[in-house]
Formats: sequence, structure tokens, C-alpha cells
Amino acid sequence: MTPVEALRRPARLAPGARVAVVAPSGPVPEERLQAGLDVLRGWDLDPFVAPHVLDRHSEFGYLAGTDADRAADLQSAWCDPAVDAVICARGGYGVQRMADLLDWDAMRAAGPKVLVGFSDITALHEAFAVRLGLVTLHGPMAAGVDFIKSERAQRHLKATLFAPETVRTLHSDGTALVPGRARGVTLGGCLALLAGDLGTPYARPAARGGLLCLEDVGEETYRLDRYLTQLLRAGWLEGVSGLLLGSWAECGPYDGVRALLADRLGGLGVPVAEQFGFGHCDDALTVPFGVPAELDAGAGTLTLDEPALR
Repeated sequence: MTPVEALRRPARLAPGARVAVVAPSGPVPEERLQAGLDVLRGWDLDPFVAPHVLDRHSEFGYLAGTDADRAADLQSAWCDPAVDAVICARGGYGVQRMADLLDWDAMRAAGPKVLVGFSDITALHEAFAVRLGLVTLHGPMAAGVDFIKSERAQRHLKATLFAPETVRTLHSDGTALVPGRARGVTLGGCLALLAGDLGTPYARPAARGGLLCLEDVGEETYRLDRYLTQLLRAGWLEGVSGLLLGSWAECGPYDGVRALLADRLGGLGVPVAEQFGFGHCDDALTVPFGVPAELDAGAGTLTLDEPALR
């Protein structure tokens, strides 16, 4: 089975860069969106809101508009030669419903640019890796409370976008679940989405040779157990080089979650770093996916071989 490979890096942003904000998943509160746009404008970016970002599906209120409209917004922004980056407004649920509506050939022809998001956007990270071969950024989103209210999250995302060579080493807030060093290419995201993507045309066949980043939110411990067990039974974790564990907000007492993670992942025989500060948490770090790196679980560091963006 082919190991996870390094992906093509988009260009970094410069002052004045045109940035599209899209909503591929859940509905977006307008006041939070406006606050996020103000932050982006403060970075000398030129953000604009895609036409259907503030829509709400007439029948399924957990979706930001219809599948076709959400897909059209993303594709139009990506294929617009004037757009340098696409930042998702929020997660929730909905990417998997609209992924088949995207014209991946047209998006590939549009060339590389920056994609930012996390949570439900995990499904796009995987799809962009498989279909477009592009590095993407697992980071805070434009209308996210964690972005609007966190100077650290803003500072780290801004540095990754404008001066990625200054944030080549990421530091964990925790300790090693399993100590050791490992090399590989970064990938991952929200555990539930990775499990839900298995068997689709947008998922990698395995995480072999990868440094796999995992996190989740609002899942009871037995559900986390189910997702991890599914990945194990499917062989998706065979040959993984190392694991970085982010936040597990609202997933039950951490002692119980930690015991589960040790039970399901400790037997893989690879380094596992916990509480790495990415995902659904305050002050979340931005983690590039598709970049070769070295994990030192004991030291709590992830060092990228090269900047996330060119």
C-alpha cells in the first residue's frame, strides 16, 4: 500500500490578497461572520462573502443552504483566478453531502490556493489531498468563536498564511501518551469525519507513513471508541508513523478519554503525543496537512521539513 505522500504547497498570502469566505457545512451567525471579516481586514486582506454563506436550508436547518448552492459557492471561489485563499466560515455538517457535486477537474485546473478550516472541513482536507494533491490548513474558521476571541489562534493562523517559515515548529501543551520520535507526512482532522469517509472516493486507503492528527468534539467516549475501532478494523491505521492528539472538548472527563486513546492507539507501537492544541479548543494552532515533518512526542514538538506554504 502506497505511503502518504507530500503534497503540493500553495503560495503564501501577501497584503491585499483576495480571500473568499464560504459555508460548505452548517448555517453561519451573521454577527460572528462580520467579526471574523473584521479580523481578516485587519490583516490587510480583502475578504468577500460567497453568495449563499448566510443561507439556511428550508428543510434541514443544520445546513447552510442547499447542497447545490454550497457546492457552487466553493467551486466558484476556488476557480476564480482573483481569489488567493478560501476560508471556511464554520463546520457543523454538510461537506459529505455536497462533495459529489463539485467539478474536481475544473478545480484542479484552477491551480493551487489556500484552503483553511477544520471539524466538518476534514472531509474537504481529505478530498483536496486525494483529488487535487494540495496542502491544506487545519485551522480556525472565519465565523468561529474560537477564532474571533482568541489572539493566539489569530496570531498563529496569520503567521502560517503570511510568514510560514516562522511557525515551522508546533509545541504541544501536553505530554507523550507514547514517547518516541517519528517522521511522516501530516494528515487527519476530526475523528468522526475520518471514520465516516472510509470507503468513499475522497478518502485515502490508509494513513501508512503519515503523522496522523486526531481530535473531536461532543462525542461520548463509547462513540470515540467506535470510530477508532472502525479505523483499526478497516486497516486504515496500519503503518501509521505517529499520532498527534488534539482537543476532545465535550467528550466526557479527559481521564476516561485518555484511557480509551491509550487502549485503542497504544498498541500501534508508534509515538503518540497528546493535548497538542489543535481542533475544538481555545487558542487552537493551525496545522498544515500534506507536509513532511518530524514528531518528537516526548518533547511535544512537531517540526515541519519546510514551511506550510511557498
